[in-house]
Amino acid sequence: MNDPATATHVPVTRLALGGVAAVIVLNLLLRSFVHLGGVLTTLLIASAVAGGMALWFFGQHRRAATPSERRHLLGVYGGVLALFYIGLLALMSVKDQPSPMGLMIFGLHYFCYPLLAWLVFARGFNRQVK
Repeated sequence: MNDPATATHVPVTRLALGGVAAVIVLNLLLRSFVHLGGVLTTLLIASAVAGGMALWFFGQHRRAATPSERRHLLGVYGGVLALFYIGLLALMSVKDQPSPMGLMIFGLHYFCYPLLAWLVFARGFNRQVK
């Protein structure tokens, strides 16, 4: 097993973009074809993608992500998802102006994804893996 102190930093951009793609595909499948909705579906997708990214990283590198790798992964993952959510909000605004409560619920749906990824990649959780 590679020690994070001696391991080289690996690029995590592809992993983060793969996570974004998984979020989009799972949302389309579960919300459109299976007709599941709500916060529970968001939490299910967010936890599945975050866990999948953590397992993929650990499987590829046999170590936990370093703090800089975690920050980069969460920045790219959360940033690209934020761009998609802003675009979706713009499309929703063209049809009808969302209410303040609708905006809050929309924001909560977005924040589930980076929050659960942050929790999964947190240092305490990564120590449990070793």
